[in-house]
Amino acid sequence: MPDKSDFFQDVYAVARLIPPGMVTSYGAIGTYLGAARSARMVGWAMNNAQEQAPPVPAHRVVNRNGLLTGKGHFNPPCRMQELLEKEGIVIENDQIVDFKAHFWEPQEALKI
Repeated sequence: MPDKSDFFQDVYAVARLIPPGMVTSYGAIGTYLGAARSARMVGWAMNNAQEQAPPVPAHRVVNRNGLLTGKGHFNPPCRMQELLEKEGIVIENDQIVDFKAHFWEPQEALKI
């Protein structure tokens, strides 16, 4: 298990790289960081993302099915959807429409 504080900072660094109009999943970030079974830990990091500087676009991190499972950590909860829609992403019933077209894969995008 990675050190929590360093891992959270790594999660924030990856999340800051997600382009506007794109989303990724908790698991995709964890896998990119070498901790494939750490989707929950990435979620915990996102719970504290609002307090980070520079800002972390936590609204661009969703579950593996494109569901806005983190919306409860936004104030108000509909803010997550509003931010995504502002970037051109269509949401229906708390789920991203055409999720695959908006999915940003850190493993591919950040190849070294």
